[in-house]
Amino acid sequence: MTKASLDKETFIALLDVLIPARDESLPGAGSLGIGDALEAELGESIALVAEGLAALDEKAQASGFSSFAGLPAERRTTPVNEVAVAIPGFVEVLTYHAYGFYYGDPRVVVALGLKAEPAYPGGYELEPGNLAKLDTVRQSGKLYREV
Repeated sequence: MTKASLDKETFIALLDVLIPARDESLPGAGSLGIGDALEAELGESIALVAEGLAALDEKAQASGFSSFAGLPAERRTTPVNEVAVAIPGFVEVLTYHAYGFYYGDPRVVVALGLKAEPAYPGGYELEPGNLAKLDTVRQSGKLYREV
């Protein structure tokens, strides 16, 4: 079985629709350059995404444009909504994965005014906890069955 390939220009244009730029400090998801990492993460969903991208290109071509990426930015939302209805899961799967890569990118974290470093160690101070509070949980035994 061969892996589906994604049209890069359409993919980047779609990512910018799903997570648009807010200003100069927060670019859209496609412009941020997360496309390759996101594509690698899609796994079995890549065929669904490839199908959705092809449908977006077909809609753009029916409107007289060479591809979805060739559509003016202000005209991209309608075809995305139409394809989202026609191909259930397409936008949801892509958005789910895109959010993780986008909001995990250090440039976005800094632009949001947060620390771009790990929470622990060296990031946020963690107070020592009282692990004795877990004794009742440890003593309760298994609350599940093994299959």
